[in-house]
Amino acid sequence: MTPTLDPKPVRASRISIAQLMQPEHANNLGNVHGGWIMKLVDEAGALACMRHAGRRVVTVAIDSMVFRQPIRIGDLVILNAEVTYTGRTSVEAEVQVVAENPVTGERTHTNTAYLVYVALDDDGNPTSIRPIQAETDEEKQKLEEGRQRQQRRLQK
Repeated sequence: MTPTLDPKPVRASRISIAQLMQPEHANNLGNVHGGWIMKLVDEAGALACMRHAGRRVVTVAIDSMVFRQPIRIGDLVILNAEVTYTGRTSVEAEVQVVAENPVTGERTHTNTAYLVYVALDDDGNPTSIRPIQAETDEEKQKLEEGRQRQQRRLQK
């Protein structure tokens, strides 16, 4: 029988990553490749989930990712990630992507993605993780929305 693990607050999982977009990240139109942004989103989500779980995690699912605005060479891409839902071994992260003009400071929210990871023990097997502790009304709403997303995923 697995011992009960104490909940961990959402704030303990929050992480921000920023990276300046260079020519090697873009296509010949000067727009950053969507695949590069997806890589950064996956890394930010995984880091938030590792912070929560205190374990290595592997990506299980990425919900749809819609790019609302292009990201250009010279933009600073800022990824903000936090845990929004936990199961027994799985953990969901919300990652928000913002493009910032580093000269003017103008920011554009380009997309939000939800990713699911599974925590692994030292032998590479799925392992139990702490439940999430939602402390604010916004966190409670995100937790409920995460629960609903997970139910939809499991029904597919």
